[in-house]
Amino acid sequence: MSVRTESSTAHRAGFACFVGRPNAGKSTLTNALVGTKVAITSNRPQTTRHTVRGIVHRPEAQLVLVDTPGLHKPRTLLGERLNDVVRTTWSEVDVIGFCLPADQKIGPGDRYIASELAGIKKTPKIAIVTKTDLVDSKALAAQLIAIDQLGKELGIEWAEIIPVSAVGDAQVSLLADLLVPMLPESPPLYPEGDLTDEPEQVMVAELIREAALEGVRDELPHSIAVVVEEMLPREDRPADKPLLDIHANVYIERPSQKGIIIGPKGKRLKEVGMKSRKHIEALLGTPVFLDLHVKVAKDWQRDPKQLRKLGF
Repeated sequence: MSVRTESSTAHRAGFACFVGRPNAGKSTLTNALVGTKVAITSNRPQTTRHTVRGIVHRPEAQLVLVDTPGLHKPRTLLGERLNDVVRTTWSEVDVIGFCLPADQKIGPGDRYIASELAGIKKTPKIAIVTKTDLVDSKALAAQLIAIDQLGKELGIEWAEIIPVSAVGDAQVSLLADLLVPMLPESPPLYPEGDLTDEPEQVMVAELIREAALEGVRDELPHSIAVVVEEMLPREDRPADKPLLDIHANVYIERPSQKGIIIGPKGKRLKEVGMKSRKHIEALLGTPVFLDLHVKVAKDWQRDPKQLRKLGF
């Protein structure tokens, strides 16, 4: 008898990843599940370039979320690298969540991803209808039927189809309930307090990049990369008043873009600094002095050497 009770309460731990075309709500969903801001969110497609892992801790399970970049038809070397990252990730996780926004009909981008998913046989797949707060129940029902149909056409057997709204916090914990049983039995993979295993420098760079994208919506969607050169505690500070010096470079592709990022009289860059500093201080729990410089790395998205230097 005791054997059975033991197995029914066995701790589970494993990896899940959310896929979907750019801007399908993957990062927002990761943040809602983890309950803190780990993946950067922006309503610019293509903002997540790193595999940001968010970690959901529960008494009986630990769910590690791997947030891949959106899969899309590549136009540049960077695009191809991103797609390779996606496919590698898919083959290594325990469950895949395919995110489809409720407010947009299933399009060629979704079909492209679904057909790629159909080729990955062993991993269970959950279809997640995101952004349900943007539609009425009739439109939602139509979307659920369309997703079911899509699975049948491509030979994908959805383990579940679940509507969620990360913004309205609707069904988010139910989604975690559905993901957990699909994980293998395992002790926790990360210490209790960890929310992400991204190195701090990478997360700081992402927060700066998010703030830099904020005001230049349409002008520089993918032309921004951020590298944190160093993060050092300021010397000679009393223990109760620490200060962290962060030196970071914001890279753009062309000299003409410099003015857009810096703004008239440096106003824009100052705003980027102020905004990202707030988030960085919240993340690291310490006051920060942020030193930002804008540099040109010519056509970095197409140049393998530059891509490497910028961490891709």
